[in-house]
Amino acid sequence: MATAATGKDIKLGFLTVIEMADRGFMGGLLVTTLTGRPLEFQCTTPVQPNKTQQILYGTTLGPFIKGELIAKTLLERVQIKPVAILVDQLDILGLRNHIETPVAVLKTDDTTGKPNDAEHAKRTHNRNELYALKAFSEDLAIIAEMLKGIPAEADLGEPLYRTNEALRETLKTAA
Repeated sequence: MATAATGKDIKLGFLTVIEMADRGFMGGLLVTTLTGRPLEFQCTTPVQPNKTQQILYGTTLGPFIKGELIAKTLLERVQIKPVAILVDQLDILGLRNHIETPVAVLKTDDTTGKPNDAEHAKRTHNRNELYALKAFSEDLAIIAEMLKGIPAEADLGEPLYRTNEALRETLKTAA
């Protein structure tokens, strides 16, 4: 079972995946200090599933690409390992089945997917709603404990926004 790090040891990961109609999926992971200062950023190249994969995976394609393929690759690639990961999409939560690090969806205006009581546990921390897979509901308490050092008025979604913007900037530069 994971335990909460304290103070300056806390490195948070903010992970998102964007879907581009013509280029597939691309993910980014921003690792920050507890105060939000960036320490490391990694992104993937676009992953474009072919038609056969789309047919075979069906509705499980998104969670597979986002949670297992992209998110897991990003975590393996970063040098500075986060002690907790906040994501903005329920499809990414499947990552938790493959790693020991606590993972939670931070509900923002941009969060994709609709949580349900059968599959997801919920916890409110200050003004933030966090969701985890039911099988890993203890992640919510661990993450909430880590977040105690963040002021109540802090916008936890802001680093996810920065990660998303950095991905889009990377795409523009690559084009």
